[in-house]
Amino acid sequence: MSIERNALEKGRAIARNLNPDLEEVLAERYDADLPGFAETLIESAYGRLYAREGLDLKTRQLATVAALTAIGGQTGPQLKVNIEHTLAAGASEREVLEVILQMAAYGGWPAAINGINAARELFAERTAEPRASAWDTQ
Repeated sequence: MSIERNALEKGRAIARNLNPDLEEVLAERYDADLPGFAETLIESAYGRLYAREGLDLKTRQLATVAALTAIGGQTGPQLKVNIEHTLAAGASEREVLEVILQMAAYGGWPAAINGINAARELFAERTAEPRASAWDTQ
C-alpha cells in the first residue's frame, strides 16, 4: 500500500469514528465543484494530522475546537461540526465549554461568547433530536 493510500485509509478510519457519513457528506457538497475535495480533506486532515502519534483523538478535537473558537465568528459552521466530532471522540459537554471559555484569553470575549452560543445551540439540537447533525444546518 502506498504512503498516500495508507494516509487515506487511516483518515477514513478516523473520520468514520467521528462521523460515519463525513466523507459522503463532503463529497455530496463539494466534489461536483472541486473534484476529489472530500478524499483530499480526509487524507490530509485526518490521515496525516489527526492520525499522528503524540495526542489522542479527544485532545486533538479539543484543540480544534479551541482554534476555531479563537479564530472567531466566520468559523461557526465548522465549529459546530467539530464540537460534534469532539463529543464523538469522548469529550463531555462541560469539557467543550471549558475549552471554549479558555479561548476568551486568546481570541477575546466576543469569540468565546460566539463559541459558547454555537455549542449551546448544538447541545440543544442534539437534545431535541438525538440523530441531529451539525451538517443538517449548513
